[in-house]
Amino acid sequence: MTAPRTRRSIFLGRLSLPERNFIADALRAETVGGVLLLVAAVVALIWANTLGGSYEAVRGFHLGPASLGLDLSLQHWAANGLLAVFFFVAGIELKRELVAGELRDPRAAALPVVAALCGMITPALVYTVVNAVGGGSPAGWAVPTATDIAFALAVLAVIGTSLPSSLRAFLLTLAVVDDLFAILIIAIFFTSQLNFLALGLAVVGLGVFYLLLRKGVRGWYVYVPLGVVIWALMENSGVHATIAGVAMGLMLRCHRRDGEAHSPGEHIEHLVRPLSAGLAVPLFALFSAGVTISGGAVREVFTRPETLGVVLGLVVGKAVGIFGGTWLTARFTKAELNPELKWPDVFALASLAGIGFTVSLLIGELAFTDDLALADEVKASVLIGSLIAAVAASVLLKLRDNKYKKLYEDENRDEDQDGIPDVYEEGQPEYHRRMAALYEAKAAEHRRLAEVATGAEPGDDGPA
Repeated sequence: MTAPRTRRSIFLGRLSLPERNFIADALRAETVGGVLLLVAAVVALIWANTLGGSYEAVRGFHLGPASLGLDLSLQHWAANGLLAVFFFVAGIELKRELVAGELRDPRAAALPVVAALCGMITPALVYTVVNAVGGGSPAGWAVPTATDIAFALAVLAVIGTSLPSSLRAFLLTLAVVDDLFAILIIAIFFTSQLNFLALGLAVVGLGVFYLLLRKGVRGWYVYVPLGVVIWALMENSGVHATIAGVAMGLMLRCHRRDGEAHSPGEHIEHLVRPLSAGLAVPLFALFSAGVTISGGAVREVFTRPETLGVVLGLVVGKAVGIFGGTWLTARFTKAELNPELKWPDVFALASLAGIGFTVSLLIGELAFTDDLALADEVKASVLIGSLIAAVAASVLLKLRDNKYKKLYEDENRDEDQDGIPDVYEEGQPEYHRRMAALYEAKAAEHRRLAEVATGAEPGDDGPA
């Protein structure tokens, strides 16, 4: 008797309808935020290269209560304060992926986790080798390890590529895992001398935050002031203040209970994401991306080992690491690539992940705090490396644009105009069609209510 064949899982296959709709909503906000991020970066570069004195004066302007250890420059407020909002959203995304998304199944999670991990290790190795050979500083090894999902999606919006939802979802999952490892890198390698009193009080504040969520206490007027206090204590503790945002995001419940159209975490993410993508990250870019670019500075980017290591790490390390990790994992886990896609599609996506802007700029500031001139040169290398990665990925994706457009049209075709794409109705019983329509109605009502809401209630009725 012939042994039964082992069923092979499909990699980058069609998403479920609820997951597809959630991904579409999340990426829509990130795309808009990414365009604002691009605009802010361009404004910063023009400002710094035309009126450099005023730019330095504005971003170096200090404000805040010195008695509380918060007399900080505007650049510091943007990097440690506003980015805490960005990492709060990242924490919620990570929690949702772990309990309801692609990472909830360990077997399904293996591909994006290994791909993201290889996509961080390989750029770090490239940077380290370049600087070992060239006699440069090893301090910037973590700079090229991060992927900026908003910037990447903005590039997609500009070039008009109609990527299938499965590719977009894989890119988002990669970015979420990438953010997790970036958070760990910041917490472990860029923590200054610890103030144990402030750190202990921050932990107590997080405990109070958790207990209030568990008890079902609601009201933004409770959580926002508490969150600010926790952030201030973390800022004074020596641990990077953005870790406070991640910790609070991870505490929110992101799985749905019976009768819920959305979980508290999903609801709060929906409300806070526009603030993160539309205000926090662009303002950070405005005060961090302004570096002086001249012919000599560009030439030095490709001759100095620290900056060359960053460029090669983003352009070569990211693409090779993510593609290689994905291919090897798929091969050894017997995962089969979606027959409608090809491995060059994965490589193009891996090249796009070489756009490392927000977190790379932040790590560059942290890695070279004692050498501001080198820190600016590293920022310039991040901009140049991200630009090269964006152009390379755009060319690779454009080569398959007609195929992507056909897949995108097929997966969005709705000939009966019932609000549900036809591919999700083929071969399904009437019951499943009704359930999908019911979900869509609830999701639409949730979006409508969120749009007209005058305020958020970031409460929670219990952790996961």
